[in-house]
Amino acid sequence: MEKIPMTRAGFDQLDEELRELRGIERPAVIRAIAEAREHGDLSENAEYHAAREKQSFIEGRIKELEMIISRAEVIDTSRLSGSIKFGATVTVVDEDTDEEKTFKLVGEQEADLERGLLNVRSPLARALIGKDEGDSVEVTTPGGGKAYEIIAIRYE
Repeated sequence: MEKIPMTRAGFDQLDEELRELRGIERPAVIRAIAEAREHGDLSENAEYHAAREKQSFIEGRIKELEMIISRAEVIDTSRLSGSIKFGATVTVVDEDTDEEKTFKLVGEQEADLERGLLNVRSPLARALIGKDEGDSVEVTTPGGGKAYEIIAIRYE
């Protein structure tokens, strides 16, 4: 099976979510199902059906997290340096608008653009890989072409 590259922070976040689902959410939903069963007729018992639906979601997410964690390859980004690669925190400037943006290149499972975590398989990340400070990259986006200049690279 293919390994899933991940930063230590991303791995720890998923591992914590799994522990919470197993230790807190799962027992709580089991108690909710038991309480709803005590109310009698299950065919018209909204609390019972809602609890069962929540249980189904929790069990599905637990299975998904177990699969991801079993295939995770945690990459120690603090030992990396040089040109852009997985785990790099990159600051770029839009050559048209002079707007600065900072992204950290992470695995697909931990990507969150609103928090500046860029999927390493995204078009921008693929354009940045292997480049150095001062290089320019051009990226085709759904909104058209964009050009960025790399102004800083760091590994944390």
